Amino acid sequence: MIRIIPAIDIIDGKCIRLTQGDYEHKVIYNENPLEVAKQFEDNGIKYLHLVDLDGAKAKKIINRKVLEDIAAKTKLKIDFGGGVRTDEDINIAFDCGAKQVTGGSVAVKNKELFLAWLKKFGAEKIILGTDVKDEMIAVNGWYENTKKNVFSFIENYLEFGVQSIICTDIKRDGLLQGAAINLYKKIMDKFTGIKLIASGGISSIDEIDELIKLNMDGVIIGKAIYENKISLKDLRKYVG
Repeated sequence: MIRIIPAIDIIDGKCIRLTQGDYEHKVIYNENPLEVAKQFEDNGIKYLHLVDLDGAKAKKIINRKVLEDIAAKTKLKIDFGGGVRTDEDINIAFDCGAKQVTGGSVAVKNKELFLAWLKKFGAEKIILGTDVKDEMIAVNGWYENTKKNVFSFIENYLEFGVQSIICTDIKRDGLLQGAAINLYKKIMDKFTGIKLIASGGISSIDEIDELIKLNMDGVIIGKAIYENKISLKDLRKYVG
C-alpha cells in the first residue's frame, strides 16, 4: 500500500502553502503546525513531510523548533527538508527528531557531501529530492533552474545506493491540477524497484489510486488537504 504523507510547509513558524514555490503567493493555514500534525496523527496518519521554507531560502535550517515540537509530541515519522546544506544542518535535523532528511539542492550543488551523508546515515535515512520543471532539475527553493535532466540525475545517484526519491513537479505544485502521472510512469518504467514518492498537484483520491497502480512508494499531499479537496477521513482507507 502506498504511504500517505501529508505536508507541512513552514514560514515564520506557521503552517503555510505556496503556489509553484512562489514566496509572494503564500497562504497561512494554521499558526500552530503542531496542531495540524496532531490532526494528521489522530486520523491514523503515520508519516509527515516537513519543509522549512525559511531554511530553503536562507540555505540553513531556521525552523528547528517546529521540527523538535512535532517530533517530541507526536509519533509521526518525519522526513525533513529545507535548508539542509551542511553537516551541522543534517545533525540538527536528526537531533531534533527527523527520521529522514531530504537533500535536494545539496545533491545538485555538493555531490560529495550528499554521498558522505548517504554513507554515514544510510540509504534508509537520506532521501534524494528531485524538484523538476519540464523534466529538468531546479534548486534553491526552485528559484534556479539547472541543465540536469531528471532521469540522468536519478540514475547517477542510484549507482551510489540511493533508494528513496521525492519527485516534485514544480509546474503543478500548489495548483490542484493533478499529479504528474506521466512523469512518474516514465521514471518507474526506467528505474524498477526504486522508492518513488510523488509530490505536487495532488488534487483527488482518484490520483492516489493511479499512483498505487504505478507501485509508487508514497504520495505527499499538501494543498488538497488544506483546501478540503481530500479529507483526512478519505485518507483513512490508505493508512489502515
